[in-house]
Amino acid sequence: MSTATKVVIKPLEDRIVVKPLEAEQTTASGLVIPDTAKEKPQEGEVLAVGPGRFDDAGSKRVPIDVKVGDIVLYSKYGGTEVKYSGEEYLVLSARDVLAVIDK
Repeated sequence: MSTATKVVIKPLEDRIVVKPLEAEQTTASGLVIPDTAKEKPQEGEVLAVGPGRFDDAGSKRVPIDVKVGDIVLYSKYGGTEVKYSGEEYLVLSARDVLAVIDK
C-alpha cells in the first residue's frame, strides 16, 4: 500500500478519489485469467477526501466516514473514471462506498 502518493485532484463536497486495486491475475486453483475475462475492480485505496456536503439546513458539514489510506469496497458501476498524468483514478460519491476493509 503506497500512501505516499501525492494526488493533485481535490474532490468537492462528499466525493473521494480512489486508486482502484488490481484485480486477481489467477484463480484459487492457479489458472491465469486473461484481460478480457477480468471483472472490473471494486476495491481501492482512498487517496483524497472532500470536506463533506452541507446538511439540509446548509449550516454545517456532514463528515465523511472514510479517510486517506483506507481500503474500500465500492459499487461496481459507481463513480467516474478519470485519467490524470498517466494514472487512472475513480472519483466516487461517499454514498458509493459500501464498506471499509480492515487488513
